[in-house]
This record gives sequence, C-alpha cells and structure tokens, in this order.
Amino acid sequence: MKITLRGVATEAKLLLIGIPVFLWTMIPIYHLFLFAISPKDSATSGKLWPDHPTLQNFSIVLHERHFYLNHFWLQLWNSLLIALAVGALTLFISTCAAFAISRLKVPGGRTVMNLALFTYFIPAAFLAVPMYKAMGVYGLLNNQWSLILAMVTIASPYCIWVLKQASDKLPYELDEAARMDGASPLQLFRLVYLPLMVPSLVAVGTYSLLLAWNEYLYAFLLLSNDKSITLAVALGNFLSADDSPWELLMATGFIYALPPAAIYYAFKRYMVSGLTAGAVKS
Repeated sequence: MKITLRGVATEAKLLLIGIPVFLWTMIPIYHLFLFAISPKDSATSGKLWPDHPTLQNFSIVLHERHFYLNHFWLQLWNSLLIALAVGALTLFISTCAAFAISRLKVPGGRTVMNLALFTYFIPAAFLAVPMYKAMGVYGLLNNQWSLILAMVTIASPYCIWVLKQASDKLPYELDEAARMDGASPLQLFRLVYLPLMVPSLVAVGTYSLLLAWNEYLYAFLLLSNDKSITLAVALGNFLSADDSPWELLMATGFIYALPPAAIYYAFKRYMVSGLTAGAVKS
C-alpha cells in the first residue's frame, strides 16, 4: 500500500485534533470514577489515584445505606419509566407527523412543522416557568405525566424534522406502486414507510429517550415527592448539605451514567446514519 506524504499529514492533523478532544472528554469521567472509588476521608485529596481504592461506595448506593439514597432503586425506576414513555410517545407522534407531511402531503403540514421548529429559538430553560404554570392549571403538578408531556413537547419538533428529511429521500415510486396494488394509507405506513425508516426511527427514539433521562430542570420543577422524582433530581439533593458525601454522589452518578452510555453505544450506528439522513441531497 502506497503511503503519501499528504496522507501522513492528514492523519497527523486528525491525531492532533483527536487526542486533545479525547483527553478533554475522558478526564472528567476519570475523576468521576476516581471520586467513586475513594474512601470518604480521601475523596478530595487531589491525588491521581487513591491510596486505598474501594468499592464500598457502590455497595452503599446499591443497598441504599444512606438517607439520601433511601429511594435509590425507585428513583432509578422513575427515570427509566419516564425516559421510555417519552421515547415511545415522541416516536409515535413524530413518525405519524412526518409521514403525514412528507408522504401524504397534508395541507399546511410543512407550515406547522416550521412553526414548531421556531420554538427552539426560545431556550428551553425560559419555558420552564410557563410550563410549570400550565401543568398547575391542568392539575398535573407532582405527577410524572407532567414531566413526560413536557419532554415530549421539547423533543417532538426536532424529531419530526429529522424524520421528515429522511422520509423525503424515499422514492415516491414505492408509494405509487403500493397504491396501485390497492394499499390504504395505513397499509402504506405499516408495510412500506416503517421498514424503510428503521435507522431514523431508532435514532430519534434514542435521542428523545436520552434527553428525558438526563433532564434536571423540568424534573426539579414539576416533581417534588421523593418517591416520584427522578434520580437526576435526587442527585441534586446531595449538594444541599454542608458536608456533602462526594464519594457517594460520584458513585451514584457513575451508576446513573451507565444505562445511557450502553444505549448510545448499542445504537451508535443508527444514531449517526439516522440523524444525518436527508442532510445531503443526492
């Protein structure tokens, strides 16, 4: 294989960029793990490796042996349940909307989609108080449905746009052939549209699920009962004490980061191909 000077220079540039980015990403994760395996008296010692590393902190978290962790498993379940509900609802709404706009050519569909995208001009944090007020009016405060509906509202416009862009790339001849064979719009949706959209569907489903899993502000505002809050909000309670158990906070955070990391790496190839579908016209 012939190696050119230009190829070597290109690889060198990529390494010069990639190595600092990799280190910048991994250093916080390393310190998170470092805190998690450090004994209480040496968690903030500043050493690159603890003198006596221990897994005791993980045992305390998993067995709920601290008053901040009394409902650890329930709160973890709340996070999972809310994330799955948001992912499923967002996927259903965005898939149906993108199909109607792109394939059925519903009048005004593109206008509605563009108006929904305009909501992203307002930072989500600025909408938190109006969302809190709206949920209070409808009697949904301290109800997990309030957080689910809020996150579906935030995630849906982007997901609809991604699926619409991917749907536009599908050949319309497939739709015409299916209609000539007597397929109804529902059959067209089920037998033609969905199988061809699998990568993009996995991508937007994963995106919305991870968005809900990592959400803190809306979860903090809309939920207040210890048995209904998500683990992300419960982690914030560690910071309310004068002498915060940093080692337990980091151990809990490390455990909380494992499920989304596993989901992302399981569907990474779909995330890349699905979220970039329609970005380049052929």
